[in-house]
Formats: sequence, C-alpha cells, structure tokens
Amino acid sequence: MGSGKGTPDHWVAVVKRGRIMFEMGGVDEATAKEAMRLAANKLPVDAKFVTRKTSGLAGITKTRELEAVES
Repeated sequence: MGSGKGTPDHWVAVVKRGRIMFEMGGVDEATAKEAMRLAANKLPVDAKFVTRKTSGLAGITKTRELEAVES
C-alpha cells in the first residue's frame, strides 16, 4: 500500500513565450490564418500569427507559424 503513484489523468507541457507551436505550409495565407485562429482559440494561452519568408532548396517560399505570447 502506498508504493504506487496511481494512473495519470492529465499531462502538462510548459510553453515559454516566443516558442513556435505550429507551422504550416502549402496553403494560401488566408486559409492558414483562419486555421491558426481556430487552433489558437482552443489553447489556454494567448497566441499570435507570424509569417517567415524563406528561400529554401525545396521551393518553400513562406512558412506560417503560431507563436505563444505572454498574457
């Protein structure tokens, strides 16, 4: 008796300010913004939509990201 911790009922992940949480490519910016807006509404932290222009070898021209912000 008392030697176990029991079953975990939830998990916690620490997300620091400025951490990129989601990245999206291959869709137009309006679609990406709407998808990220819906995702951000389900998160318990404030988030903002940021874009990054890159010129990679794979032909990727834009990356859309959702970044955690301090509330």
